[in-house]
Amino acid sequence: MNIYRYGSGLVIAFFLFIGASSAVLFSEEEPSVIPSEDSTLILSEAAGYLAKRDFSSALELFNKLPPEEAEKTEILVMRATILNSAGKTAEAKKTANAVIAKEPENTDALMALADAAALEGKDKDRRAFLEKVIRINPNHTRALNDLANINLGSQNLRAAANYFDKVLAVDSNNGDALIGRATVYRYNKEPRKAEQLLNRAANLYPDWARPLQERARLYKGAGFYNDALEDLDAAKKVEPDNYWVLVDRGLVLMDMGRRQEALEEFKRAVAIDPNVFIAYVYSAGLKDDMGDYAGAEQDYARLTKIRPDYYFAFEGLGILKMKNKQWTQARDAFLEAYKRAPKDYTYALLAAVNWMRGGKMTDPKQFLAQVLKTAPKDSLEYAILKLFHDLSGDLEVAVKAENEKNIYTKARMVFYLACYYDIKGNTTLANKYYTLVQELNAISTVEWRINEWILAERGLGVRTEK
Repeated sequence: MNIYRYGSGLVIAFFLFIGASSAVLFSEEEPSVIPSEDSTLILSEAAGYLAKRDFSSALELFNKLPPEEAEKTEILVMRATILNSAGKTAEAKKTANAVIAKEPENTDALMALADAAALEGKDKDRRAFLEKVIRINPNHTRALNDLANINLGSQNLRAAANYFDKVLAVDSNNGDALIGRATVYRYNKEPRKAEQLLNRAANLYPDWARPLQERARLYKGAGFYNDALEDLDAAKKVEPDNYWVLVDRGLVLMDMGRRQEALEEFKRAVAIDPNVFIAYVYSAGLKDDMGDYAGAEQDYARLTKIRPDYYFAFEGLGILKMKNKQWTQARDAFLEAYKRAPKDYTYALLAAVNWMRGGKMTDPKQFLAQVLKTAPKDSLEYAILKLFHDLSGDLEVAVKAENEKNIYTKARMVFYLACYYDIKGNTTLANKYYTLVQELNAISTVEWRINEWILAERGLGVRTEK
């Protein structure tokens, strides 16, 4: 977590506190505790580590301060802030609470506690600390901005606007508030007001990518892709290693049909931070669309590791494994997707199809028995699931499928009927139903895509999708 986002005021105070002390070289017999008169030198060295985001080394230096320095309020608050940035929230809270025990209204310590709660996903606690801060200091701009962003995230736009307006009443040039208020205007479909604030922020902070990035999002939403790209080009020059600028630039290039260039931007984003999932989502989708199935498979596999709750990654992986006739791996991927989306019977049926193709017809019987307990009994999905479980009753299911009014449900379930006949060895009926799926033209479904591959392999129908 960026220390300049959480506790930015404390970091500024930290640099002011240490002043312009010159660097000091330590001998090999460096003492375990630095004498009090050398504390500013230690803090100066800690500042160097912070600039490189080396939080562990900075914290080690704090431990070398003499007790009378280490227990000072400003030092404890600085330490809590850095602990948060290092992800050590338990220690950060302990340190900040030590300050609160002596100074219950210390807003810097309360902000450190709010930041720890944010990092731990404890939104209720975070809000409580922030509200306490503004009760103590109604003009505390960072607390007001944080409360505004909490409300913005929950789409409580009126409350968000109110908090941003309070910040701007105190500090009319506050960059976070200018951008946040512009975002509210964008959501409220007031693009001119949003643009005015973003223009102002961009002029005030020419070395900050975010105003340009947010203005690009405004332009992109309005369909002004060239303007959006121009802003993102400028943002990229200002902050060439900004992950989100690269992702946004890739998205604009996608909208402009410049897919290869977009892919390069997502690759750059991945290189900057390989542990953030969003660039893989777009990279995998682009590679998939462009026919680079091996590359897409790698991205989907990486996604399942980084973000295992994102079941679409298992879906993408399963589809490509299925295309390669890797039935067991496809089954496992779809089982993982179903585990995370238990109301999506597509994944249960795809798991069953691949299970049967990779083994015996009866292998998924126990699994399907559990799925049937949750499916609506009057639905076509239930009928298809029961067909795969019972391995009989196909004529009744075929009639029910023919009578289905929802074109997407019909296309999907006809596909599974085709798979059933295919696995049973009745190629003639299977091909009949595969062809019917294409005629139904439900192109937004997972089943349609797999169906097109099958038709292409068999020389049936017209190939319309890679």
